[in-house]
Amino acid sequence: MHVLILGGTTEARRLAELLAGDAGLRVTSSLAGRVAAPRLPPGEVRVGGFGGAEGMAAWLREHRVDALIDATHPFAKAISFNAASAAATAHVPLLALRRPGWVAGEGDDWHPVGSLEQAARVLPALGERVFLTTGRMGLAAFAEPDLAALWFLVRSVDAPEPPFPARMEVLLDRGPFTLDGERELLRTHRIDVVVTKDSGGAATAPKLAAAREAGVPVVVVERPPVPEGVPVTTTPEEAATWLQHSDAP
Repeated sequence: MHVLILGGTTEARRLAELLAGDAGLRVTSSLAGRVAAPRLPPGEVRVGGFGGAEGMAAWLREHRVDALIDATHPFAKAISFNAASAAATAHVPLLALRRPGWVAGEGDDWHPVGSLEQAARVLPALGERVFLTTGRMGLAAFAEPDLAALWFLVRSVDAPEPPFPARMEVLLDRGPFTLDGERELLRTHRIDVVVTKDSGGAATAPKLAAAREAGVPVVVVERPPVPEGVPVTTTPEEAATWLQHSDAP
């Protein structure tokens, strides 16, 4: 059985590790190529796009893929919808692997929004020194002239490219992060508002606890939905179990 994992996440790597020891499986992980030095999973690896849904469907057929698992980032909306379309066209079983989203708790001051543009619009009313943890893509939303008075600390794995905020410091780092480290970051940079995507998972969650302790508001960009009709599992172990019981040969 040939399994294609659309990866780039911790969960995707873990799934590839779980499947690597099965002699009856051929596992290929596909990475988008947006990170300069990605952590490679075991098994075969391809890097780059497919050329849209039609290109992915052609790749599935050409490489005789028997099952497709979409374990991309929860905000990788385009690739997820392309995967749903391609799987339907190529008649390949599809599963979405998504880590659970974060849930606000007692003491949290969260401001949910539907997009980065909406996040940018609410910032001036919440603070002046912004910890922006949405990655290096999409910084144009915070480059608007009406945000010129705000200062941004931008944390990302790779250096961002313009357009980006007028007043900005870049912190190149990769999770997982610690609570003590996030506390110190908020204090050192005098952060008074945090912006994050609801990526879920434990690797970057300490910033939320640090913000709660410090009484700092958090603007949370809500994740897009999984394409309609696609089954969802939340752990690599559940995805491996699904694979055993899928309709794939």
